[in-house]
Amino acid sequence: MEALNKVGRYFYAIGITGIGLQNDFYKAFRPVILPDWPPWMHRFPMEATFAGALLFFAAIMICIGKKLRETALITGGAMLLFFLAFHLPYMLFVSTYTSSPGAWSNALKLLALSGGAFVIAGSLPIKEPATNRISSLYRFLDRFIPWGKVFFSITMIVFGIDHFLYPEFVSTLVPAWIPGHNFWTYFAAIALIGSGVCIILNIRLRLVALLLGLMIFLWFIFLHIPRAIIALPSDNGNELTSVFEALAFSGVAFVISWTAGKKVKKTIPASA
Repeated sequence: MEALNKVGRYFYAIGITGIGLQNDFYKAFRPVILPDWPPWMHRFPMEATFAGALLFFAAIMICIGKKLRETALITGGAMLLFFLAFHLPYMLFVSTYTSSPGAWSNALKLLALSGGAFVIAGSLPIKEPATNRISSLYRFLDRFIPWGKVFFSITMIVFGIDHFLYPEFVSTLVPAWIPGHNFWTYFAAIALIGSGVCIILNIRLRLVALLLGLMIFLWFIFLHIPRAIIALPSDNGNELTSVFEALAFSGVAFVISWTAGKKVKKTIPASA
């Protein structure tokens, strides 16, 4: 099962790497990171490039295991800050589609990515002494670790509801060679909602999270990659972003499955 934890972390790291590199390639924030508002945040391409570089750096640290817990906490905190400071005000006060659940997709994806970082942080032991200002920041961010799986699950639940609200659109996402498009649309809806509820309530957590991770990984293989390959240039890389998001979400579910029923040893060596 330790391999499942590592695979989950690598999937998440690859996912945020891809999103970060897209920031650098397009010299603009990916919609999942920042909405069209505020305008001044989009005025200078360097800002998006810098954010992309930070995501890439965080992914490298997660992959090599260097300051892993601390990196995950900072990553989760930064994403949560962007969600609260930009996505949430935009959707509540600027967007004309506030009441449309589908319009919340990018905001909720960022919330799920933030939750995923906290989930990864919570799967790791504390190795640094809490004796300085930086460690005080870590202690503050530690408080969000129990909320990591909740942030992630909220996104899964809302996306499941979206399947019921927009079945005609969702059914078009099912590959043409798979029969029963409507069946898979509603099956996925029930699976997403049920998984999200079970993860929040700790019901058969290990099995449910494992199955959720497998389901999203299959979507990554059979749905998102083919759509990205045939995407038009006018798509501006949005389908490719979905590829990275799906892989990251799959990884988060795997880490949740691995951590189910485990107690992470929280030691603070005096000599550290």
